[in-house]
Amino acid sequence: MGLRLDVPVLEGSLVRLEPLSMRHVPDLARAAEENRASYGFTLVPGAAETEAYVAEQLGRPGLTPFAQIRVVDGMAVGHTGFWDPRTWPGRDELRAVEVGWTWLAASAQGTGINVEAKSLLFGYAFETLNVVRVDLKTDARNERSRRAIERLGVHFEGVLRSWSPSWTPGEQGQLRDSAMFSVVASEWPSVKAAMALRLAEDGARPGF
Repeated sequence: MGLRLDVPVLEGSLVRLEPLSMRHVPDLARAAEENRASYGFTLVPGAAETEAYVAEQLGRPGLTPFAQIRVVDGMAVGHTGFWDPRTWPGRDELRAVEVGWTWLAASAQGTGINVEAKSLLFGYAFETLNVVRVDLKTDARNERSRRAIERLGVHFEGVLRSWSPSWTPGEQGQLRDSAMFSVVASEWPSVKAAMALRLAEDGARPGF
């Protein structure tokens, strides 16, 4: 569905999630060019493409996009969003949403920002939007991303074949196999506690 959610700024100690806007373009252009080695399976614009990328994300039906702002210096260091919100049959209330379209600058990876951003998004989804499920997916070949998602304490549901558009260079117009993960409402308290413990013990494990 094409619903865009009305979400305020989400504040953490490491990262602030601000509704994406064109003012984030200069920072995101710099962030995307720091080191692109981890972006083989992920849609991340080059510096010259960032303005068009932000405009596209702002107009993408079903996406509520955020800039990930590193609190320590106020720089936009990545992107993430709520994606594909689903309502109950015959009702307007949300029942599920995906967290996706995530990338971080190389300097922000492994700093705890990814974990805290996911905690903020999951918390808003379960505690304010009152969804019963949050899901995530990644290219099934992206072992790095899969390990990062698994370390969040979420549930691996399996691989859906030829499920999502591929963002791998040279595979434009093709479909990828997607590794699917989820958290349901009854699991959120334990996942929330596990994320808080990770942040308290070690905010420098690898992120996305």
